[in-house]
Amino acid sequence: MLRPLIDELNELWTNGVETYDSFRQQNFIMKATLLWTISDFPGYGMLSRWSTHGKLSCPYCMENTKAFQLQYGRKTSFFDCHRQFLPPRHPFHRDKNFFYLNRVEKGPPTPPRLDGTLMEERVN
Repeated sequence: MLRPLIDELNELWTNGVETYDSFRQQNFIMKATLLWTISDFPGYGMLSRWSTHGKLSCPYCMENTKAFQLQYGRKTSFFDCHRQFLPPRHPFHRDKNFFYLNRVEKGPPTPPRLDGTLMEERVN
């Protein structure tokens, strides 16, 4: 269902399309990309080609994820992984009883910021 849109977005990103600039009165190659969407997680995976299954499925944490596999179900669990994004003084940040037992979040509050070069490497 989304295949025609995805194909067209890929074409606009890689090759662009010839477009007329009425102000300069000349043609140019216009490239475009989709920056934001509001969708569910499976739809997000289809549009972005990001795997939304398994340990690396969080698009924010990426390889810095704290996800773990359940012992008996062999399913990936993201329980307690995003507590690191809470403000440092939030009551849940240091709570040892209601989350992953005896663990206090000490990690960085956000994933590392990527500069333009690193972002381009990830996209390509």
